[in-house]
Amino acid sequence: MGYETNFVNEALTSQDRVRDQWCARLPEAQDRLYGSVVGDLESSYAMLSVALDEAFASLSDGSLPRAREGAAVAADLFDRLSAGLLAALGAVADQTSHSQPVADVTPLNPDFFRRESAQRAAAWSHVLHYILVGSRSRFLHKLEVLDGAVEAMATEFRGTAEEISEGSSTRPEHHWDCLDSLHYDMNTCLRETIVILKSFLHRLPENEVDAFARRLAGRRAAPARKPSSPPLAAVPITRAWT
Repeated sequence: MGYETNFVNEALTSQDRVRDQWCARLPEAQDRLYGSVVGDLESSYAMLSVALDEAFASLSDGSLPRAREGAAVAADLFDRLSAGLLAALGAVADQTSHSQPVADVTPLNPDFFRRESAQRAAAWSHVLHYILVGSRSRFLHKLEVLDGAVEAMATEFRGTAEEISEGSSTRPEHHWDCLDSLHYDMNTCLRETIVILKSFLHRLPENEVDAFARRLAGRRAAPARKPSSPPLAAVPITRAWT
């Protein structure tokens, strides 16, 4: 009974801290960096959403060639968004490994995902969140899970969109539905990343802001990760997204 009570209290306390950090204003230097990063991510997501909406509109109008072209454009924009998310998650992980006091995180909610594989992975990650000991382990675990999720979704979106655009899909209706669901689930990963970034920046000392900005810039400038490359760490949970 005591263990269960402590478990519930710890979960509630962590949620309260994350909510408080989300509502609180960042210091000036951290706020400028946060605004720049989130602005780029939101711009990438908006362009992806517009492209995918136009592709679905063309499909509904019966303009299959234009719809297929739109799917190819959406794949490029999905790659752009995933690259930005992976850069942000990787930079936060790098900085955290250099003694940065870690922020609180909440576990992933399976209800915020649409695809069954994503829901299963989020549910398992939710369980592990409370098994892991210490806020650092939980923080890095969530980064690893999101990193693996984003990479897996980008790979699947690219492959599905190529089958559609090339006209080689044997189940076009299923593949179009898959693009829609991947777009939805990537939005969840985007929102989770934004919350983590703000919580992280609340804990980041002002004298480390420039160093973090350089890490982030380095991640952004690095070549796009190949599909076979490993995520942040070889954690089995990331494989459940595929």
